[in-house]
Amino acid sequence: MTTSKEYRVLLYYHYVTIEDPEEFAKQHLKFCKEAGLKGRILVANEGINGTVSGTVEQTDKYIEMMKADPRFADMVFKIDESDEHAFKKMHVRPRKELVTLRLEDDIDPREMTGNYLSPKEFFEAMQEEDTVILDARNDYEFDLGHFKGAIRPDIKTFRELPDWIRENKDKFEGKKVLTYCTGGIRCEKFSGWLVREGFKDVGQLHGGIVTYGKDPEVQGELWDGQCYVFDGRISVPVNRKEHVIVGKDYFDGEPCERYVNCANPECNRQFLCSEENEHKFMRSCTDECRVHPRNLYVKEHNLSEDEINDRIKKIEDEKALNV
Repeated sequence: MTTSKEYRVLLYYHYVTIEDPEEFAKQHLKFCKEAGLKGRILVANEGINGTVSGTVEQTDKYIEMMKADPRFADMVFKIDESDEHAFKKMHVRPRKELVTLRLEDDIDPREMTGNYLSPKEFFEAMQEEDTVILDARNDYEFDLGHFKGAIRPDIKTFRELPDWIRENKDKFEGKKVLTYCTGGIRCEKFSGWLVREGFKDVGQLHGGIVTYGKDPEVQGELWDGQCYVFDGRISVPVNRKEHVIVGKDYFDGEPCERYVNCANPECNRQFLCSEENEHKFMRSCTDECRVHPRNLYVKEHNLSEDEINDRIKKIEDEKALNV
């Protein structure tokens, strides 16, 4: 693969039996650190799920090593160019599940899953009658970007999705259900769960949103906003034809695609916020977080108690004017 940038980010997963996840994770971490990679990899008895960053040479070495293992010989790597590392450290952790659904009777995507749809097939299917598009991601991911007309599940974590579906099953009765996620791994298991629940026509976007955005034929069409990613980049573009901002600033509702974490480390809520409002509201999502004794924004900017009180008074005065 030709590249014009020094670094790359690899996104990948593979459902395959790994007999001893703990030992595998230990040896895998050793290799990654020696290779100079940084990232986050989860290993379970059911397979592997990872994102790593490194130079072109380092990532090529990683791909070569993985392909040499028969278990991962046909694993697909999604590759993005990058100006630098997308992570600060390298973690490889054993887990019970690659994606946390916590089902009493788990789904094995190798035995049961929805129909794989290529980007072009998914693009065409989205425009058919009696079709619903279901986002299998968390609410904050949806708020940054999603397919036109997609349903936003009211969930904070992936494991809440099955219960939400059961509570809203009437929205999907008699419909063709299309589901999608970032790289495809969540849909592998979730679409299989939908099939087991009795949904007759279930399709999943093969390779996820990141593959859809790179497809030369559809070029990300029918996607609005950006795609949330779980690394230092926070988001990546998808629609190569037209960019529509759907994110809204947490404080004033203006178009925004900039995520920050609440300065109160005990809250750490992620919300969309302009740089101006970050300073105005001290990067804090509530009044309680603004005055929290561990507020990181206060420490970063060495604000005195008088300065904090002045900012809070201005916020309160503006609220009073807008009532």
